[in-house]
Amino acid sequence: MEIKDSSESWETVSTRRPFEGAKTAVNSDVVRMPDGATVRRDYQVHPGSVCVLALDEAGQVLVLRQYRHPVRRKLWELPAGLLDVPGENPLHAAQRELYEEAHVKADDWRVLVDFFASPGGSDEAIRVFLARDLAEAEGARFEMSEEEADMQFARVPPADLVRGVLAGELANPGLVAGVLALTAALAVEGGLDALRPADAPWSARPYEG
Repeated sequence: MEIKDSSESWETVSTRRPFEGAKTAVNSDVVRMPDGATVRRDYQVHPGSVCVLALDEAGQVLVLRQYRHPVRRKLWELPAGLLDVPGENPLHAAQRELYEEAHVKADDWRVLVDFFASPGGSDEAIRVFLARDLAEAEGARFEMSEEEADMQFARVPPADLVRGVLAGELANPGLVAGVLALTAALAVEGGLDALRPADAPWSARPYEG
């Protein structure tokens, strides 16, 4: 048996949208099960996200600390953001977020890992990029507001982040998936250079150009 996720869509008998927010929504679907029964499934409709694991010349990861109101915590995270434009190339979104949040640019980009944030309750798909050959971006810094105005920044060795993840001290999903994927990639033949190219297809969020 091939262990590989596959695309499949069970019959949706009806759909309601009881909530429509600025960036996300909630759908309430009635879905037919294999035994013929129907059940209701409520889930968040999300445009998708990108994260950037920026690895500097010293082998340290750029992280930021930001308040997240739903969990009432300040979390250490990777630079990240929403795919605000339908069909937007996720690489372009990642480059924008790295510039806006950290005022950093990178010459080498790869796809590190793709995952669904919470597939039982949301359709949010996340792509984590690896960015290397870092340099400070040109021009004025992007003006931060709201939660981002209180950000803190650090550059941390990957091993320290892995220890924090395994100790339950770091819990942002993009950071957890990113640093563990980085560690795994470094351990296989070809290392980071064997990762998928930055323009690799993404079936969860198809894009053009």
